[in-house]
Formats: sequence, structure tokens, C-alpha cells
Amino acid sequence: MSPLELDRDAAWLSREDLDAAREKLPILYVDAVPVRVDDRGTVTAVGVLLRLGPEGDVCRELVSGRVLHHERVRDALLRHIEKDLGPMALPRIPASPQPFTVAEYFPTRGVTPFHDPRQHAVSLAFVVPVAGDCAPQNDSLDLTWFTPEQALDPAVQAEMDRGHGVLLRQALAHLGHPV
Repeated sequence: MSPLELDRDAAWLSREDLDAAREKLPILYVDAVPVRVDDRGTVTAVGVLLRLGPEGDVCRELVSGRVLHHERVRDALLRHIEKDLGPMALPRIPASPQPFTVAEYFPTRGVTPFHDPRQHAVSLAFVVPVAGDCAPQNDSLDLTWFTPEQALDPAVQAEMDRGHGVLLRQALAHLGHPV
């Protein structure tokens, strides 16, 4: 059985088991900064999702999600990009993806810039070029493509939740954009 044919039912925890694990263990996640690039590989746009936050407020976030038991990081990236951006996003993930940073989310605010009230999570963060048509899926309300300069605007950054504004700035700095 190939990793993409993984039996996901065995990889998912029940809600109760997941809550119990979240109380005792850091959970592995992936964060993806979807980008559009021109023919020379220069980033022309950054995709940011609009979602409902945990308290029902509207906020902006990046693509993010858990890595399942017995799932490769590459496959988790593909799964979450498809889940949030749709099956026609056509992400271009290299054969051996390398994160631009590791983000550590804590349930307590202020430990790091990253916050997740549910758990302690460690996330590998990637910049992922997408070439296809993207449409918000599942719990994503909208997808906005910003130029790198627009993405760094303080008003856009203020709408980013859970430290994703910091992560977006780190991604753009990694790509050579002044932040």
C-alpha cells in the first residue's frame, strides 16, 4: 500500500483520544505558505485564508494541519493544501521538502509568537508554490492572493491569527523579501 493509499481510519484518533494526547504530548503539524511564482521563480503572490476563529471571529490564517500517524510530511502537505485550497491547486512540493522554519505553538500565550489554545504543537513550515486554480474548501471562507508587500501591510498582519502573521513574515524573509 502506498503512503497516499494509507488507511486513514486507523490513523485518526477518536475525539477523546486526541484530547487526551493533546494534554500530554506535542502534536506534529505542517504549515504551508501557498505562493504564486513567475517564470523566474520570483514570488508574485501569497495566498491567505479567511476563516472563523475559535471564538467565532473572522481571521486570516495559512494552510495548516496535523500529520497523521504513518504519514509522510510531504503527503500531509499535499492533503492539507487540497483540503484548504481545493483539488485543482496543483502544489509543487519537491521530492525532499525542507521547512523554512519550525514553529512551536503553545496553549499559553506569550511563550512563543505562536498560539494554539488546544495544545502544544510543533509545526514544520514550508513555502509551497501552487500552479492551479485555488478555491477555499471546508472551513475556509475565502482565499485572498496578496502581493508580498500587501501581505506585510500592518492591517493584513493584524488580521492574522495564532501567530500566522509572524510565520508569513518569516517566509517572506526566507524568500529574500525585506520585512
